Amino acid sequence: MSEENAVLVIVDGANVVGSVPDGWWRDRRGAAERLRDSLAHHAEEGLPGLPGPLEFVLVVEGAARGVASVPGVRVASAPGSGDDLIAELAAGAGPGRPCVVVTADRGLRQRVEAYGARCVGPRTVRALPPCGR
Repeated sequence: MSEENAVLVIVDGANVVGSVPDGWWRDRRGAAERLRDSLAHHAEEGLPGLPGPLEFVLVVEGAARGVASVPGVRVASAPGSGDDLIAELAAGAGPGRPCVVVTADRGLRQRVEAYGARCVGPRTVRALPPCGR
């Protein structure tokens, strides 16, 4: 997958993981790893309404920092606010490159939309079964 041709999809890890009360708070790092692995299965094929290839960047913060990247998903550990890093990544997407941010955070949506990013909610990535299963 050529990164310059792929849609950049920035995922607000804390917001997406926190969107479902499935016990994620007991193992924040494990929850972020499960989300990362689910995203990796969709890098080539895409998401509903968003055909691939996709370049995923999963932004993690707090106890989820240090989660490793895998093929198809680059994990970015925010040194401070995850929202600040997401806004920085959206601003740096480059002119003409499609950028989608996955979050339900209204304030963050406003920030990244100012840079031309499109926003979708956590359900876009939470309800996905891994490809091939």
